[in-house]
Amino acid sequence: MSEGSQKKVLILTADAGFGHRSAANAVAAALQRQYGDRVQVEIINPLDDRKTPILLRESQSDYDLLVRKAPELYKLGYDASDTTITSLLLESALTVMLFEVLRELLRKHKPDVIVTTYPLYQAPLSAVFTIFRTSVPLITVITDLVSVHRLWFHANVDMLLVPTQEVRELAIEAGVAPEKIHITGIPVHPQIAEEKRSPLELRTQLGWQPDLFTILAVGSRRVSGLMDALHVINHFGAPLQLVVVCGKDHDTFRELHEVIWHVPVHLYEYTSEMPSFMRASDLIVCKAGGLIVTESLACGLPMILVDVLPGQETGNMEYVVNNGAGERVETPIEMLEALSHLWINQQALLKKRAAQARRLGKPRAAYEAAEWIWQAAQTGIRRLETPRRKSLLDLLTSNQIFPREDEPLTED
Repeated sequence: MSEGSQKKVLILTADAGFGHRSAANAVAAALQRQYGDRVQVEIINPLDDRKTPILLRESQSDYDLLVRKAPELYKLGYDASDTTITSLLLESALTVMLFEVLRELLRKHKPDVIVTTYPLYQAPLSAVFTIFRTSVPLITVITDLVSVHRLWFHANVDMLLVPTQEVRELAIEAGVAPEKIHITGIPVHPQIAEEKRSPLELRTQLGWQPDLFTILAVGSRRVSGLMDALHVINHFGAPLQLVVVCGKDHDTFRELHEVIWHVPVHLYEYTSEMPSFMRASDLIVCKAGGLIVTESLACGLPMILVDVLPGQETGNMEYVVNNGAGERVETPIEMLEALSHLWINQQALLKKRAAQARRLGKPRAAYEAAEWIWQAAQTGIRRLETPRRKSLLDLLTSNQIFPREDEPLTED
């Protein structure tokens, strides 16, 4: 097949947390598996571009620092910006700061469809389309389960792929046309859906003890409360093995090697085999991040959530707990209680939690997203009708940055 007949998919993401890029990687993998050499996929982080203002470029590393050192301050900023007026002002600022970068990306890559797994790019892209009278299908993939910031909802996108019915309703309330919204789940790596080996086979191949109850604990620099939870597991007294993945947190990895372990333990600073690790485990201890929660549900893996970032992760936690797929613990005593409740009566509660996780999980979400993206790519780049020359006020109004003249200045 000639390169000219390929459909070009440009995926825009960011590295504020793991979830945005992981969703982008999952979608890219599904597109490649499904459409082979008929599709060319590129993943780009516009915030890394040298033309991007330093305020935005550094926001990714600032995110790590803020959620680790001052989570309540992060929540204050999140809540303050999650209002209609503030979001519109943010979109205006983002359009100014990212317009040039995104215009150059479109000129360079000439995509047939654009997918974004990060909410900052929609308003600037809409402005680029308007000014240059050229439109490319724009698809937004939302990466949190319930609590979703208003910046994710932009009426001018061609398609919005959402994880749950709750987010669909939020999008409609924010002004996105219902016919543009599709519930796919958050994309997880296709390997999760494709894994056919049993837990026994996986544990054997991973070098773990195949016949032991297996707890997977996942940390990173953003996770607090993990060491307390591991201390409880280490002294729980039941026959189990512990697998700990530190998410490139070297300090925690080093600290774990200094612990006197009373259970078989397997320590990893990082792994690229997380789908296999999850499929081989009976229970996961983690934070309430959109990625880890979604992957756990896709694997039918019950959760004990030891950390919840105020803001979007609150909704993730409530979704897991309210639907019976996991527990939220905040102290070592609560961790001990949760483990005990899951263990007694031949692990009856654990089995119930696993069944609920399987019910909620969407292991083929990336494939569903890939199908919608492929359909949109068939339309490709299109020229818009030549309108009268727009004033700056017209442009901001058409991109929802200022209200229309017939809209009230206040909401009822």
